[in-house]
Amino acid sequence: MSLADYLAKKYLTADAQPEKKKSKKRKRKEAEAGGLIIADDDATGWNSGPQTNDDDEAPMSVAGNSAEFRKKKTSAWKTVGSSAPSNADQAAADAIIASAAAENRAAGAETDEAPTIADGNNDDDGPAMESGAAAGLQTAAQVTAALEKRQREERKHMEAAMREAGASAGETIYRDASGRIINVAMKRAEARRAASEAEAKKRQEEEEAKGDVQRAEKEARRQALADAKYMPLARGVDDKEMNEEMKEVERWNDPAMQFLTSKKEKKSKSGKPLYKGAFEPNRYGIRPGHRWDGVDRSNGFEREWFKSRNARSNRRDLEYAWQMDE
Repeated sequence: MSLADYLAKKYLTADAQPEKKKSKKRKRKEAEAGGLIIADDDATGWNSGPQTNDDDEAPMSVAGNSAEFRKKKTSAWKTVGSSAPSNADQAAADAIIASAAAENRAAGAETDEAPTIADGNNDDDGPAMESGAAAGLQTAAQVTAALEKRQREERKHMEAAMREAGASAGETIYRDASGRIINVAMKRAEARRAASEAEAKKRQEEEEAKGDVQRAEKEARRQALADAKYMPLARGVDDKEMNEEMKEVERWNDPAMQFLTSKKEKKSKSGKPLYKGAFEPNRYGIRPGHRWDGVDRSNGFEREWFKSRNARSNRRDLEYAWQMDE
């Protein structure tokens, strides 16, 4: 007994047992005799047989056919993409995917368990604290290098911002009473130029205030410094230039001065002739001009100055003598 016959005998009713194949003509006649059939939209093509509500456990018989469940000869599925790989290619791909997944799991486990060590030579932007130092285990030198790097970057950003804003943004703007902007650089240049002109004018006035003697002495000192470059290091008693210089020096208490001096006419340092007559002394020892007529036209200050000086000297000598007598 086949499986189908066994199931029909044990579980199906007589109405549901398989029937013999009917001819097409007989099927057409049965359909015409059956009349009009109205099917609901929710009908699934299965028509249930006579059922009773009394017995819920009675078997349900299904009969009838529907054209909606007829199988099509062609499949409506379309192939998308490339064809499925063969068994060998699929096995190789699975092996590669499995090895990559294992490596990722191992790397993740090492990253989670191992401590974070910051490398000073690593330029990767890892997690950093607010101060600029990298987070994690690191040495003092690495922390210092990170802080210096942070300061350099901040300084660079600040300089770039100042360049964008303009160099004049940080300078104070000065205005005059009318509200016009004063060019500080131009004013400073004008102040420097005025100071240099004032200094030059002051030097010129001092130079003009000097007499012929002061100018001659200045020229003599300059000439002496120029001649000192060619002067020998050791100068003895046989030095002719030194002896001539010493002979030209005048000393008022030198008894042999008239024998050592030359008979040529004496001239002043400015090159003009000297006055040969008598004259009252002065504080600076300046002789009158060679054209002076001998008339004193001063206010007498020099005479009073010498008188006061002599009186003070005499008083000091008298006080000393009185002290010695006591």
